[in-house]
Amino acid sequence: MDRVGPGLENVASEAAESVDPVMPLDQRDEAFVMRSAMPEGIPQALFELTQLETFYQEEYQALWSYMRPNGRPSFTPPMLGEFERWQDLIGKSFGSGGVPLRYLILGSRSPGVFCFGGDLDLFQRLIRDRDRDGLVRYGHRCCKILHRNMNTLDIPMLTIGLVEGAALGGGFEALLSFDYIVAERDATFGLPEVMFGLFPGMGAHAFLSRKLGSAMADRLIVSNETYTAEQMYEMGLVHVLAEPGEGLNACREFIRKSERRHAGLVGARRATRIAWNLELQELTRITELWADTALQLSEQDLRIMNRLTSAQQRLADAA
Repeated sequence: MDRVGPGLENVASEAAESVDPVMPLDQRDEAFVMRSAMPEGIPQALFELTQLETFYQEEYQALWSYMRPNGRPSFTPPMLGEFERWQDLIGKSFGSGGVPLRYLILGSRSPGVFCFGGDLDLFQRLIRDRDRDGLVRYGHRCCKILHRNMNTLDIPMLTIGLVEGAALGGGFEALLSFDYIVAERDATFGLPEVMFGLFPGMGAHAFLSRKLGSAMADRLIVSNETYTAEQMYEMGLVHVLAEPGEGLNACREFIRKSERRHAGLVGARRATRIAWNLELQELTRITELWADTALQLSEQDLRIMNRLTSAQQRLADAA
């Protein structure tokens, strides 16, 4: 695997200098949103989340959601709270006896970024305070959200991650819990935790070892490399490649082509999960090991983490 660029810290820094200040919808997207309906039974609260933008497309019974983070595009505790609320509302209102739902899609409105993953600023504070319980609570919340997503909230639907930028750390881990990933060719993926003496603790080991085998999973986890969407496609982690700016259209086309075989695809994914036998306890045990390892980081490790946090913040400020 070729390494892309000089490192993940530079990826974030360079992106901060090149992204557009806004990420507006084009005319086709505006029309797509305007055609979306809100059938009776969908709770209004689902459309009032502050960091998740959601709309329902009745034609394909698809719920589209986009992350709109306050500040750095990462999984802060408030963002985790939004995802917990989002999942609860979907689970109670859709599926059998509720609003029909065949597809659940998650993307991002952050220019050039899907998600940077864990809240590094929070991690630094918790580590300096020797707050293991705080680290574990954070990790357990992430694990529960990913495990519920992996199981599609017990709704017979397909979940799709739409990637139009960088998916790093926990952002990459989150995508691994989706049934399918649609990515634009200029999207990037990586797990930077090893650069500051840590490892990804919210799903990477469990998901990657099942998807790729333990040897390839270990290579991705410890390499500190940034991978292109094409490399991820060759590995089988990305399922649909789109040209830059065409991710949304590619996702729509994937949904259209999946309609006729929807039941078979849902069944195949359920069979995969049975074969995986991935229980929540496995994820939480790994995240507890991650917390113990985090408390062993040196001051130099924390300085490296802080530099990466600062690079991510520059990107958020630019956007």
